[in-house]
Amino acid sequence: MHPISAYIQAMTRRHFFRRAGLGLGAAALAVLGPPRAKANGRQPPSPHHPPRAQRAIFLFMNGGPSQLDLWDYKPQMANWFGKDLPDSVRDGQRLTLMTANQQRLLIAPSIYRFARHGRSGTWVSELLPWTARVVDELCVIKSLQTDEINHDPAVTFLCTGHAIPGRASLGAWVSYGLGSENANLPTFVVMTPVGAEKLGNGLTARLWGAGFLPGRHQGVLLRAQGEPLLFLSNPAGVDASTRRRMLDSLAHLNEKHFAEVGDPETLTRIAQYELAFRMQMSVPQLVDLSREPAHVRALYGPDVDRPGTFAASCLLARRLVEQGVRFVQIFHRGWDNHLNLPRRLPIQCQESDQPCYGLITDLKQRGLLEETLVIWAGEFGRTIFCQGTLTPRQYGREHHPRCAAAWLAGGGIRPGITHGETDDFSFNVVRDPVHVHDLHATILHCLGIDHERLTYRYQGLDVRLTGVEPRQPVWPILL
Repeated sequence: MHPISAYIQAMTRRHFFRRAGLGLGAAALAVLGPPRAKANGRQPPSPHHPPRAQRAIFLFMNGGPSQLDLWDYKPQMANWFGKDLPDSVRDGQRLTLMTANQQRLLIAPSIYRFARHGRSGTWVSELLPWTARVVDELCVIKSLQTDEINHDPAVTFLCTGHAIPGRASLGAWVSYGLGSENANLPTFVVMTPVGAEKLGNGLTARLWGAGFLPGRHQGVLLRAQGEPLLFLSNPAGVDASTRRRMLDSLAHLNEKHFAEVGDPETLTRIAQYELAFRMQMSVPQLVDLSREPAHVRALYGPDVDRPGTFAASCLLARRLVEQGVRFVQIFHRGWDNHLNLPRRLPIQCQESDQPCYGLITDLKQRGLLEETLVIWAGEFGRTIFCQGTLTPRQYGREHHPRCAAAWLAGGGIRPGITHGETDDFSFNVVRDPVHVHDLHATILHCLGIDHERLTYRYQGLDVRLTGVEPRQPVWPILL
């Protein structure tokens, strides 16, 4: 039987009407609105409102940074050392299996000094001396909340808006909603730098995947070691003209296949092959950080000259957004400080503190900060009570989904402010809670996207990043 006839016979009635409806809708949309320049051969979408940010960099602190030791200053806790967390404060909130059977939940005050910095007078830990220098560019959120208490679902939730794997990532939604600014580079780039902690909690490719969105919106991972992309270079004996002829022939076969079957993923495959060919010319120059002047590299700290470090990734992120990449996500691993926090947390801060300062400073000096949104956050916060043995200089902290700290800077964010407040134990939010979906809505708003209107039809539903419950941008932190 001819393949088209077989395909038509196999098509269900529901499938037929769905495809027909989509076809009519696409035809109607094609005649709406003025023509715009194409990116990667496709008509780019229009933002819902004038954006304050053209692109974003998400610094993901994988593992859950301790807000109590970095941003949420609680000096009164010094008088509570070794005392039990009051039942009225916990109020029945769930614990993980790691501490659920712990006989006592003993208060562990932070051993680190805090001081006010900048004109804003924001409290910052001594572990972040470099970030403290640019605190007047930051909006510090002390009341971030999530629905998940364990790493894998919490990381998935912050990256995709849903705890169950399979949904589209934040960067993929931005790519879907705004399209590309540079035909020679991906719209969404991901980096997983290597540091003292090489393992990340729940850190897998699905966190930057496209889910149910067309595959072309998934993140492109730049490798920390070796070639930034596998097979970026032509094999021996194959030059650029030979590769071009091969891709032309392959595109012809794929277009023929699409005409016969109509699978949209075939078009994705064609676009990815073409993008890969163009990236062979653009990526090697882009990732060559030796092209940066010494004074610029010095902003990011001594690790910037070591490929694959967080510092090098931050500098590369600036180069990427400067060339029009819409969304860059950097995962910095190792913030899961259950035990021996005083030894491990300073290492994480040392690796990330100056690069964060360098990124903000570099963007501002180049006039890019006003149109680049920078986000710093982890999947959840940490408890005031100790996990494991408590001594005056030794403690660990458990996962805590109800209180976490984050900061934002740049495109559309009010600088030099603090938003939200927690109780004396940094255990409950007492003012201006910010849900993860509110954070997502805020990021999209800065980029010109109404989170309620950015939807995709999947399994009969108009799915959106921010779920079905009423959410909104955090208006007080927006310019």
